[in-house]
Amino acid sequence: MSSQPALPASTTSSVYPLPPMRYIQVFSDDNVSSNTCPQPPKPVCEGQYSMFGQTIAMDDHIIRSLESQGLRRLYPREYDHKRELKKMNASILVNFLDILDVLVRCPDTNKREDKTHDIQLLFITMHHLINELRPHQARESIRVLMQSQKRQRFETTARLDKQIERVRDLMNTAVNSISEDTLMDTLDVKPNMSDLNALTKTSGLTNGADSSGISVDNTYEKDALMCDFVEELALQ
Repeated sequence: MSSQPALPASTTSSVYPLPPMRYIQVFSDDNVSSNTCPQPPKPVCEGQYSMFGQTIAMDDHIIRSLESQGLRRLYPREYDHKRELKKMNASILVNFLDILDVLVRCPDTNKREDKTHDIQLLFITMHHLINELRPHQARESIRVLMQSQKRQRFETTARLDKQIERVRDLMNTAVNSISEDTLMDTLDVKPNMSDLNALTKTSGLTNGADSSGISVDNTYEKDALMCDFVEELALQ
C-alpha cells in the first residue's frame, strides 16, 4: 500500500484584515475620550499630491485635456460626443482586425507595436470622451432623483388627505349619531315615581309647620332635591 503525501494544513485568512496594532493602540477608547489621539491630516489646499501613482495638482481641471497628459487628440475642437464615440468604436474594431492580420502574417514586425499603440490611444480617447459626459450624467441623476422624491411626496400627501377626509367623515357621522341619540333619549325620559313621591312628601312637609309650631323655610332643601332629580334624569 503506497503512502500518500500529507496535505498541508489549510490556513484561513480574512478578506478584510485587521488594522495595524499600533494604529489600534493609538486610537484606544481612553485616548478618544480624552482627545489625545492623533488628529486627521488637513485637506490639501495648494500644491500637488500623489494618488494611485499619479501626481495631481490642485489647480488642475476635474477632467484634464489630452494635450496636458501628453496624448494626441484624435477628434476636432468642435465635435459631437455621440458621433465621435461611434467613429472610435469602429476604428477600434478595424485596428483589432489589422493586428490579427499582422500576427498571422508577420508577428515579428514593428507594425504589431504600432497597432497596439493605436488601439491603446483609441481606448484612452474614448474613455476621455465618456468622462466628459460625467457632469451631465450627474445632473441628470440628481434631476431624476428629485423628480422621484417629488412624486413620492405628492403621493404621500394625497394619501394623507384621503385619510383626513375619512377621519372627518367618521367624526361628523359620530357627532350626528350622538346628537340624534341624545335628543331621542331626552324626549323619551320618564320621571321616576319614587323620586316624585319623595318630592311630593318633602313639599307637603315644608309647606306646613314643624312640631314646635315654628314655620321653617326649606327653600334650599327643595333646590338641592330638584338638582339631584335633574341629574338623575340626565344620567338615565
